[in-house]
Amino acid sequence: MTTGPLMPKATAVWLIENTALTFEQIAEFCNLHPLEVKGIADGEIGGGIKARNPILQGDLTREEIERAEADPSVHLKLAAPKVKLPEVKRRKARYTPLSRRQDRPNAILWLLRNHPELKDAQIMRLVGTTKHTIQQIRDRTHWNMSQLAPADPVILGLCSQIDLDFEVERAAKDRPKALEAAGETLLPAEETTREEIREKERAEERKRQIEPDAASVFSSEVFSKQNRAPEDDDEEPKF
Repeated sequence: MTTGPLMPKATAVWLIENTALTFEQIAEFCNLHPLEVKGIADGEIGGGIKARNPILQGDLTREEIERAEADPSVHLKLAAPKVKLPEVKRRKARYTPLSRRQDRPNAILWLLRNHPELKDAQIMRLVGTTKHTIQQIRDRTHWNMSQLAPADPVILGLCSQIDLDFEVERAAKDRPKALEAAGETLLPAEETTREEIREKERAEERKRQIEPDAASVFSSEVFSKQNRAPEDDDEEPKF
């Protein structure tokens, strides 16, 4: 919580130059020593400091200054801010009840099988476990590995569906970058379409070779009849 102006010495310079306030009043408002304020007024301290108007900055009002000038015993009060900033809520660490902690290995196994794209840090946030436990289950070296059965962490109550979807979506966004870095990029749509057309043409060509059309079959039969030897005819010889 702020108890004084943001720039105390610059504010003291302005109050000394533009008001009839006492050194004690200025020192108390600016959180300075009275001798320090006197040194600023004498030019011994703060040479070259640019004066800061507390009225324009919202630290004081003209009425408050006039009230303090009329009575040296009055203590200046910092003006209330015109804009109230929302209170920042700190995110509490995920707490897992004791009755559900035994289900965490099952949830880890489920996440590793169904969402292998999740990083260890994401699984740790969802389930509230440690990286060592995740590695043991991944390597199947966990002490209770034979008894583990994969179970959805949402059903177990270890995390919400919104949290799970958020982490999966984040992992999916990071996955294309990793593939691109490894050189496993997808082919452009034009090349994919062109390859499909070529494959279709090759299939049609193979079909034509295997199944000749009727015209070619007919022409080949006629040609064979015209050029066959007389002795190949089935007709009886004429005497």
